[in-house]
Amino acid sequence: MPDKTAKTAAKATASKATASKVAAKTAPKAAAVAPKAAVAAPKAAVVAPKAAVVAPKAAAPRVEEPKKVVTQRQGFKANEFVVYPAHGVGQILAIEEQEIAGAKLELFVINFMKDKMTLRVPTAKVANVGMRKLSDPALVKKALETLKGRARVKRTMWSRRAQEYEAKINSGDIVAIAEVVRDLYRSESQPEQSYSERQLYEAALDRLSREIAVVQHSTETEAVKEIESQLAKSPRRGAKTEAGSEADGEGDEADADGDDAAVADEAA
Repeated sequence: MPDKTAKTAAKATASKATASKVAAKTAPKAAAVAPKAAVAAPKAAVVAPKAAVVAPKAAAPRVEEPKKVVTQRQGFKANEFVVYPAHGVGQILAIEEQEIAGAKLELFVINFMKDKMTLRVPTAKVANVGMRKLSDPALVKKALETLKGRARVKRTMWSRRAQEYEAKINSGDIVAIAEVVRDLYRSESQPEQSYSERQLYEAALDRLSREIAVVQHSTETEAVKEIESQLAKSPRRGAKTEAGSEADGEGDEADADGDDAAVADEAA
């Protein structure tokens, strides 16, 4: 009996020793975890100041940067002569900036000396309005050659033809303008032009002579004389010849119809 009791006591003592060893091993691990958690705390503490730094930036008033001027000059420059379809030849006096609705806009300042008018055109709109550079000498020569051709008059009411002529004049195309001058020209041997015909003829002649004068570095008077000399070489409408051709007869008939229509329109 005493031996059994001693054995039992020895087992209990061994169990307690084992438990204390396990506790000793576990304690450092738990202690090791604790520092990690403690290390995490400073990281969270470091994040807080960053968030605190963002707040002042958001609170600071935002300064808007001035909008840049969009430059679309299409190769045009100051002191250059240009052709504006609705007004003819003009000269770019300057390129200026204006602020409209908070945005800066670049403008061409164009002077039409003969009309005593100054026009401001946004540089971004030059393509839309059809503004162009002066015609080159080869195109001017083609326009002058056009004047020597036979007049082509459609057999339509004068009101419709007048609209077509006006559209050609305002197209800015130097050859199309020359066609109007050719078609509306009247020699001394031909009937006089009606008032509306004369107005369109003079408008086309003015546009054509001004551009030719600038391109050839001459005066408008000299340009008009050159145009009239070319017109004098064209086959004259209404001039009857002994051989007379069908084509001429049709042209004369078309002219007569056109004159009658013009008189009727003006009377209306």
